Amino acid sequence: MLVPKKVKHRKWQKGRTKGLAQRGNQLNFGSYGLKSLDARWVTSRQIEAGRRAIIRYLKKGGKLWIRVFPDKPVTFKGVEVSMGGGKGDVDHYVVPLKPGRIIFELDGLSEEMAHEALTKAAHKLPVRSKFIKREV
Repeated sequence: MLVPKKVKHRKWQKGRTKGLAQRGNQLNFGSYGLKSLDARWVTSRQIEAGRRAIIRYLKKGGKLWIRVFPDKPVTFKGVEVSMGGGKGDVDHYVVPLKPGRIIFELDGLSEEMAHEALTKAAHKLPVRSKFIKREV
């Protein structure tokens, strides 16, 4: 799973995800991509599940790029822990997605195969997404 090696601050505040993606909203590496249509937190487990779905479908054909990295720590206090006592321990990492952000890119295979592989990955993610291709 994707986890940062080192973080500047161990615990972050939640923040709000608003607006459209200003960066990471164009295809830069591959010919086909999966673009987010919602604003949601996507965990490293969900990204890994999508990656595995794509790799299984491709069977060593094509090239895959993961365009997002989960670097936002999410903390969690144990069950039945009373209020107070500070913020909980870091439980997992997420990437806050904005609408328009490219999640995965593919290259080196036909459009039908890329569409099917990215559709399988989209089913593993909590965001609505759409298949896009490079304009020629």
